[in-house]
Amino acid sequence: MKELVEMIAKMLVDHPEQVVVNQVSGEHSCVIELKVAKEDIGKVIGKKGAHAQAIRTLLMAASGKDGKRYILEILDE
Repeated sequence: MKELVEMIAKMLVDHPEQVVVNQVSGEHSCVIELKVAKEDIGKVIGKKGAHAQAIRTLLMAASGKDGKRYILEILDE
């Protein structure tokens, strides 16, 4: 899942070299933290959160095999 989010994010942003994806796994869920350049945050989130919601939908669909719940967090540090 980490690779999926990283690939999608790199396609959306202007500075793909600054995309950092971290995965924190738990027993029943997994948090995927996405960090991009400050000027690319809007591109990852999209208008009214459309891009972020689409990525979350893909994670939900792909997680059916694993039986885990994936949570996407976009960090703005």
